[in-house]
Amino acid sequence: MGPLIPEILSDQWNNIIAIITGMAFGFVLESSGFSSSRKLVGVFYGYDFAVLRVFFTAAVTASIGLLFMDYFGWIDMAALDGLPARVWPIIVGGLIMGLGFVTGGFCPGTCITAIGIGKLDGYMFFGGIILGVFVFSEMFPLFENFYNSSNLGDVTVPEYFNINPYWFTVGVSIIAIVAFYAVMLIQKRIKSVEY
Repeated sequence: MGPLIPEILSDQWNNIIAIITGMAFGFVLESSGFSSSRKLVGVFYGYDFAVLRVFFTAAVTASIGLLFMDYFGWIDMAALDGLPARVWPIIVGGLIMGLGFVTGGFCPGTCITAIGIGKLDGYMFFGGIILGVFVFSEMFPLFENFYNSSNLGDVTVPEYFNINPYWFTVGVSIIAIVAFYAVMLIQKRIKSVEY
């Protein structure tokens, strides 16, 4: 998390606000049931789509918010730093993380929430993260060439496909609405079968 208002708030206040924000985020995750591995993997098994709705809502809200602030000159989108788009390493990394998610029942953030309320599986998952980071760092020379392959540079999806970012965000919003409606129908069907 970067400094909120560097010209007004000191580094110490920015750190205090970051800690409070992190605690509030953890509280919201726990209150939403995201410290439960069963709730989190429900999206993979088709019985609970809260994760899909939350991630889609976060992506759409952040996109609209950033474009809104850019439009009014409150931030400069061109100055935002992104990670290089390494296509195949991202796909492989996503598959590995997805496998870890469905196997362990947590993502890195939600396992910390589970640890916060004393869940043993949260501790085990976090131990797996630490072990994975250690193994990856020790074996990095073996996959360094692959890690740096298919690098498209610091490019966004709208830039790569030459799409206006506003229209891209509208498209993602429409996909989110359709996905929300589809999962609502799926959940209604599942509930009717249960009873």
